[in-house]
Amino acid sequence: MSIDACQESIITGLKLPTYFSLFSPQNYLMKILVIADEPQQSELLKKLGQGHKVDVFNEEGFYDLENYSGYDAIFDLNIDSHTEELQEYANVRNAIIIVSGVKSSLAELVYMEEFEEDINLIGINDLPGFINREKAEISLLNEGDVIKVIAFFKSLNWPALIVKDRVGMVTPRIVLMIINEASYTLQEGTASIEDIDSSMKLGTNYPFGPFEWCDKIGIANVYETLEAIYHDTHDERYKVCPLLKTKYLKNENWY
Repeated sequence: MSIDACQESIITGLKLPTYFSLFSPQNYLMKILVIADEPQQSELLKKLGQGHKVDVFNEEGFYDLENYSGYDAIFDLNIDSHTEELQEYANVRNAIIIVSGVKSSLAELVYMEEFEEDINLIGINDLPGFINREKAEISLLNEGDVIKVIAFFKSLNWPALIVKDRVGMVTPRIVLMIINEASYTLQEGTASIEDIDSSMKLGTNYPFGPFEWCDKIGIANVYETLEAIYHDTHDERYKVCPLLKTKYLKNENWY
């Protein structure tokens, strides 16, 4: 079944393969490991709820294969800082590995580590504020994993929206492009921070203005993701505004 067909099945309410029943919360208590820093850790724990056994680790040096045994899923949202640990995850048979899929594509992660083993690798939009949404925005390394992955997220009562495995995914590209354009508008002196935020909320019904959103996501995440998207696409829309870069270098918020 293709990704599009699988998503269509969810949308139309058709029954997907009985594989889903294997991951039903009523039938199976999963063991999940979370490796993440704040605020992503708190957002993720809210989504995982109380129905499964969840262990949390965020200390450096945890990467020991024996510690991974018995887990059905591992959320490693810190993978950007230790990509070499993908080799360890390949030895965790049958576990679903969910990593940050925003600043690097899954294909790039595997290529850079000269990875050859099979691995159930899933990317997720883990930018602050984007985990605790109605749907998880995810990408797949292997399209053949689509049924297994959607079954897993269904077991968490967390619907999944599958997007292409590309740097920036979909929602981050849109939101960060708006933040970048707003920075250019501010740099040109066209309007103030407050006016731009107010106008965007009134005109588009967005929950936040671009500068409010930037502060919530974090200036480092915004800058580093835009840089990664621009490096991948060479699309001028993602070329970082000098004013935004200055804010990043000074580690300053807009408010």
